[in-house]
Amino acid sequence: MKNLKFIAAVLLTTVLTFSSCQDELDNENGQNPNTNSADSQTASNLERSSMYDGSFDDFLDGISCSSILLPVTATVNGTQVSIISQSDYQQVIDILGEFNTDDDTIVFQFPLTVRMSNYTEVLITTQGEYDALIDACEQAEATAQDAILCIDFNFPITILTYSLNLDQTGSVVLESNQQLYTYISNFGDGELFAVNYPISAELSDNTAITITSDLELQSSISDCINEEQTMENAEDEADNLEMILVDGLFRVESFVNSGIDTANNYADYTINFANDLTVVAENSVDQTAEDVQGTYEVTSQMDVYLSLTFTGNATFNLLNNNWEVTSFNNTSISLRSTTNAGLTLVLSQI
Repeated sequence: MKNLKFIAAVLLTTVLTFSSCQDELDNENGQNPNTNSADSQTASNLERSSMYDGSFDDFLDGISCSSILLPVTATVNGTQVSIISQSDYQQVIDILGEFNTDDDTIVFQFPLTVRMSNYTEVLITTQGEYDALIDACEQAEATAQDAILCIDFNFPITILTYSLNLDQTGSVVLESNQQLYTYISNFGDGELFAVNYPISAELSDNTAITITSDLELQSSISDCINEEQTMENAEDEADNLEMILVDGLFRVESFVNSGIDTANNYADYTINFANDLTVVAENSVDQTAEDVQGTYEVTSQMDVYLSLTFTGNATFNLLNNNWEVTSFNNTSISLRSTTNAGLTLVLSQI
């Protein structure tokens, strides 16, 4: 009788333990393992997040769905460049960065080979084929089928597999993005899967995170995609600001430090931004006064920034700062120091 009671207790404990583990597994997957079929949101998140990242050469090919395998020869703004290794990328970057508001053109010599987001390599023999590749990438981006690049998983990752009646059928340990992509993209309709959480990852801003459920995975991806979109919008705004700067002629409307406006010190000067990233302040009243030379740079992260560096003039040296662009339009640019909130500058177009 004691043995029978003991066996019954073991069986009850086993059942309770299994139920507890199953509940934990169900919670980890948002609802239950049934949600993780081949066409589930989790499958899509894993597949898109593990696609090949072709964004590192976007300055060259303009699309993140693929990258160009080297060597390749291209004519960049009229200059032919042979790109043998990634160290030659700098030649292209230097040519593209020579002027900041010109229309850059890159013409490739065909044939060339690209690595696609699914890790396959494709030979491109004509400009028409390459244009079709660009169109396909833009379509993937428009329909949310492109790679999610703002999260980078740490490996290994273990995937548990289940039959349709929720019996566990096995597990697989994946060691790389390519293995994860291949596994999920080939996952069949006749079984289910669950991620063996927790897993860890890094976001595009180098933040390390731990993910303990499908819901957290979805939330992390949604957050980083929104942040990425904000950064892309800021980049577009930076391009717009560069155009306004180069096309206009400006004066200092206000320069306030701790409530004191010293804009009168700049009243006689006009400020001219060139598209080679130089800036000149010219005294429009005293023709004998020496021009004030400087450089500028427009950058962006989550916001837009304007860096000013004047030389040889103590008054204009006071404008040297990395400024956050708080607002701008075709007639006025408002700036705030990134290190001193009480220091602001407003440039008005003449």
